[in-house]
Amino acid sequence: MDKNFNEQQQFWAKEYSLDYIKKNSEFDSKLGIEAWKIMLHKAGDIASLLECGSNIGRNIGFLNAALPDAKKSIIEISIPAYNYLTNKHILHRSFNGSIVESDLEQNSFDLVFTIGVLIHISPEDLISNMTKIFNYSKKHILIGEYFNRTPVMIEYQGQQNKLFKRDFGKLFIENFNVRLLDYGFLWGHIYDSAGFDDITWWLFEKK
Repeated sequence: MDKNFNEQQQFWAKEYSLDYIKKNSEFDSKLGIEAWKIMLHKAGDIASLLECGSNIGRNIGFLNAALPDAKKSIIEISIPAYNYLTNKHILHRSFNGSIVESDLEQNSFDLVFTIGVLIHISPEDLISNMTKIFNYSKKHILIGEYFNRTPVMIEYQGQQNKLFKRDFGKLFIENFNVRLLDYGFLWGHIYDSAGFDDITWWLFEKK
């Protein structure tokens, strides 16, 4: 194990990264763009954005169409995914490593978001990762994750301690100075082909 990575970080950065890239390589762009327009309906103008945990850039591709003029930046822990994304898309800023180890400028992005990433972070590390997300934003934060009223660990691809469900929106609003702008659910029956697998999303604004 890389001495700088904990168990979850090692899994996503090294052990499972190539399989995950293959799994997330084809998406329905029309549905993806539609989903982002729904999630950002109440966000107003966005000139810059940062995705925390971008993988190969599914969301960046959708947002290049939905917000073509916004400057896009990313944080990605997997080297193969990072290389794929940075070679495919024009990015303003990029960081290869974990969210908590990233060193981008604070209060510098209109929107900071993460989709399907917090579920893979160990519960004791959630607040430190959320703090980074909060600090990078100067206006909006969007979180989209699997929802459960109470925290629970789910076996993932035969692996233990790699997927955790909870009310991430409640945890965020209880720990950071934000107000809720909007929230919703992307039903997998409609949005699976765009990579949104039954996620609940919350859009926050910094107070």
